[in-house]
Amino acid sequence: MSPKSRRDFLKLAGLASAGLVAAPALAVTGSTGPAINDEELGMLYDATKCVGCKACMAACKRVNGDYGALSYEQAAFDPDKLWDAPQDLSGSTRTLIKLFKESPREWSYVKYSCMHCQKPSCVSVCPVSAMVKDKITGIVDYKKDACIGCRYCQVACAFNIPKFQWDKAIPQIVKCDLCKNTYLKSNGTSACADACPTGAILFGKRRELLAEAKKRLAEHPRQYVNHIYGEYELGGTNHLYLAALPATKLGLPELQQEAPAEFSEKIQHTIYKGFIAPVALYGTLCFIAVRNMKKQNSHGSDGQTPPRHREDDRQ
Repeated sequence: MSPKSRRDFLKLAGLASAGLVAAPALAVTGSTGPAINDEELGMLYDATKCVGCKACMAACKRVNGDYGALSYEQAAFDPDKLWDAPQDLSGSTRTLIKLFKESPREWSYVKYSCMHCQKPSCVSVCPVSAMVKDKITGIVDYKKDACIGCRYCQVACAFNIPKFQWDKAIPQIVKCDLCKNTYLKSNGTSACADACPTGAILFGKRRELLAEAKKRLAEHPRQYVNHIYGEYELGGTNHLYLAALPATKLGLPELQQEAPAEFSEKIQHTIYKGFIAPVALYGTLCFIAVRNMKKQNSHGSDGQTPPRHREDDRQ
């Protein structure tokens, strides 16, 4: 491709990209997005009530399976492999209890599992709809048969929740689904909430959980940091937290209220609606390629126009 042709291509590509991207970007400006749905299911975790017994972790693995012994994480003091002591969420652990200790007087347990966001980024970035959000319950679920293993959901999640089974020949993404296909069906609650002996985990509709969290804050203001983590973070989550320490000290990220998924989806869905962008791009490339081929056929290899043959030479 000649320098002039390259310049033409860049101009055309730039104009096409600007036209396709600018329109949805303008449409997003000033949009408030859909309201939070407080009727969705979720959990309230009260760190001040947690005793670190890890009954929730055991119940989760018992009900939902540990996804195979290959992912077993042996405790350092357990040569006989009798204890499963995971250090983080993994391909065999959906729920995790950790202890954060700043000083003898400043410490807290904290529970990690899927936040079941109101506007989940993992669902937004998944190119094959392997990550889906139930329209009624709000549960963010995973369809292993649709997954292509791209792991975009891992990169997109601000809470670092989805985990990939690196040790499996046929791996999948592992995350909490609120026992959607197991305990929730038969008992109407999650296994972790049902197993908690101190009531540190409550299961129910987001509206009810928020009401309970606000009640506790009002009745015991000195016991908690005056913040319900998840009420507004990233557009709101269905897994809510109360704690005596700031969320950042418990390993929870400090996040904005706006949901990136809402902004990116509007742009992405507008650009790819009807496959407009790819068709425009490939149409431009084909046009340039055909035009360059015609130019090459009409010129010689030295760049000069070949002389016309005389009639007597052809004869």
